[in-house]
Amino acid sequence: MRLRNITPKSLFGRMLSIILVPIILVQIISVFIFYERHWDSVSRHMSKNLANDIGFLIDELGSNPSKDERSLSATKARQYFNFIFYWLEGGILKPNQNLEKKFFNFRDALSLRIKKPFYLSTQENTGQIVTDIQLANGIVRMTIEKKRLFASTGLTFIVWSIGSSVILFSIAIIFLRGQVRPILNLANAARQIGFGRDVKNYNIEGATEVRLAGRAFQAMRHRIKKQITERMELLAGVSHDLRTPITRMKLQLELLNENTNLKNNLGEDLDEMEEMIKGYLDFAKDDREEEMVEANLFKIVQLAAKSSDPSLNKIEISPPSSDLPIFPMQVRSINRALINLLNNAIKYAGKAKISTRLFDDHCEVVIDDNGPGIPRDKREEALLPFNRLEHSRNKNTGGIGLGLSIANNSILSHGGELILEDSPLGGLRARILLPI
Repeated sequence: MRLRNITPKSLFGRMLSIILVPIILVQIISVFIFYERHWDSVSRHMSKNLANDIGFLIDELGSNPSKDERSLSATKARQYFNFIFYWLEGGILKPNQNLEKKFFNFRDALSLRIKKPFYLSTQENTGQIVTDIQLANGIVRMTIEKKRLFASTGLTFIVWSIGSSVILFSIAIIFLRGQVRPILNLANAARQIGFGRDVKNYNIEGATEVRLAGRAFQAMRHRIKKQITERMELLAGVSHDLRTPITRMKLQLELLNENTNLKNNLGEDLDEMEEMIKGYLDFAKDDREEEMVEANLFKIVQLAAKSSDPSLNKIEISPPSSDLPIFPMQVRSINRALINLLNNAIKYAGKAKISTRLFDDHCEVVIDDNGPGIPRDKREEALLPFNRLEHSRNKNTGGIGLGLSIANNSILSHGGELILEDSPLGGLRARILLPI
């Protein structure tokens, strides 16, 4: 497994990891050092002190204590050391003992101090440890609180470590959200521009570097708008300048009474020139001038199908299996793209099938036909403007080669994609992917 497969994918996740991973490692190391060094050292010291207290009482009792001596030792144990002292007359120690590892320090310290046989046992429910020490005439039993062996700072340290980590995590999350939010806003604004949608509520904010990127984005957006406006003004002027002499030439042809064949040929050439100019202006027309509106893609598909084939004898419409979401789009632009694709399918195949569905975060429109199709090595070329393919898609039947280009441009302006594939019907499949 590669490291990049388990690391966070988002900027927020990665920045949070950069901050949190070192903190977590420091906390783990701190806890490890505490338990390996401090906690063990304190526990060993407390075990030694407790063994000295027990050794003091055993030294006072001697090896064969009388009843009065035992009574006096019991009083001292309760009063000064908080031990509960018992005497088991004639008792014999158990031969074996199973002791938890955490009591090994106490066992070793007691063994060094009293030099007598002893037996240790714990009482789980009472939080006490029982110490039996063998003397000549019986067993001394002392019940001792476990807290005399272990420092209570261990739990305090762990709670403090976890609490401080949670506080640091919370502060880091709040801080990082504030830093990442301007970047997300910039990314969303750029994404909307890529989809051909206007961005009205974007404000420059955040750190210095993010503000610089935001200003660059705003400048780029204004330059794009300016370029589009200038292009539209230029095209309007070209349209007027080209259409005017063509109209004048047509009027002059109508006044000619000479050679009828020549007149008809010139008229056809002028009609073709006018059609080419119209096609060029349609191709270069700025779809961004059209407002984005919330629309239902399936309804636009139905309108386009009726425009291409009013009787719907040549186009089969398959409704989506689930309702498609309503999302912003340029209705006329998408409608024109669908009409161009459907007209091509009807012209070269005679029959088409169109279907829609929701695909991840995209809406997909699929148009299938049973015509001759387009060879795989010619499909990218077919999307280029003013490109006419040979054979069935030549000049006589293929117009001026702008149908697919106009459709492709309309889809690209929405941040979508037009994909040409082999159709299950034997012809061409045109797949349109539009982001929601």
